[in-house]
Amino acid sequence: MKLSHVDGSGKAHMVDISGKPPMHREAVAAGKIIISAPTLDLLKKNLLQKGDVLAVARIAAIQGGKKTAELIPLCHPLAIDQLDVQFQIVADGIEITAKAVSEGKTGIEMEALTAVSIAALTIYDMCKAVDKNMIIGAIALLEKSKREIQG
Repeated sequence: MKLSHVDGSGKAHMVDISGKPPMHREAVAAGKIIISAPTLDLLKKNLLQKGDVLAVARIAAIQGGKKTAELIPLCHPLAIDQLDVQFQIVADGIEITAKAVSEGKTGIEMEALTAVSIAALTIYDMCKAVDKNMIIGAIALLEKSKREIQG
């Protein structure tokens, strides 16, 4: 298997996308943070000391997704048309989903994955004073698509 970010001599490099046409691209990523029931109760009642956890996590996720190229060395900077972040509180934690949309020359999946990761880290940061046993995990790309841009 040939890796796109490695040249013939094994050196890392940024892939040349200059000859590729822009396409409508979408990606959906998801993850979960496992949180104790007492902490979830505080979160639902907005009683955590740092404030509205999910509102802050959503903004952090969007901001993180927009900064993906600054965080991942070989990612191309992309103009993101949409970054939608959703949370589902479940019995043992919070499920996080991010959908990223762009019209560009390369995929948008790293931005969706980064958004989920940053959301989970933000939730962790905002809840760590009351829950030392949170677990971030199961971050994965669920969907990736591209299609020609309709004029």
